[in-house]
Amino acid sequence: MAVVTEPSAPPARPVDVDTAFWLWVVALPLMVAGYVIDLLAADSRPDGLVIAISLVFVAVLAAVVATFLFLMRQGYRWARTLLTGGALASVVYSTMNLFTGQRAMPVEIGYSAAAIFGSVLLAGGVYLLHRKDAHEFFNR
Repeated sequence: MAVVTEPSAPPARPVDVDTAFWLWVVALPLMVAGYVIDLLAADSRPDGLVIAISLVFVAVLAAVVATFLFLMRQGYRWARTLLTGGALASVVYSTMNLFTGQRAMPVEIGYSAAAIFGSVLLAGGVYLLHRKDAHEFFNR
């Protein structure tokens, strides 16, 4: 007699994955705003073409990150890996940039607030994505 097994349903998405997703959704515009503030208010401001190319690049990069967020939420491990690497690079870049360059006080406050809050949210999201329940969810 053959044993017939039912196909198993995909595991339910853990709360940690949903929370990490929303942390990233809030962090993404903060990090983009910090970059744009730093780009437009730098003492050695680049010319118009460089600013335009930089703004297009950051818009495309933000769209790619948003796409990876939705793929991560569906359980794709490679999306989580790429988001983790990007988050670590963003946190390091933002932290290093906090201590370099001279900015006017309002610009410094705006950039610092966006970079610090965005970095904390990204770090929290990365932590939640690598907890045990969340780790078992990523099987694609």
